[in-house]
Amino acid sequence: MAHVTKVDVLVLDDWGLAILDDERRRDLLELLDERYQSRSTVITSQLPMAHWHEALGDATLADAILDRLVHHAHPITLTGSPCAR
Repeated sequence: MAHVTKVDVLVLDDWGLAILDDERRRDLLELLDERYQSRSTVITSQLPMAHWHEALGDATLADAILDRLVHHAHPITLTGSPCAR
């Protein structure tokens, strides 16, 4: 995981599609803690930010994770209808 903490921009795509187990929540917290205020993290999600806390599955770890993600965040909410394929 050490190499991931050092990339300049980390992209977490499709955030919140599945609830993380305890080990993965702790890994995510460690990763974000190492990157906090020193590297950029971009998150894409179809899940509204208001539901991220419950999607993380553990209130205490969710607080810590979201504190590191949202504290200096610049949320961009896209609107509009889906593209026809």
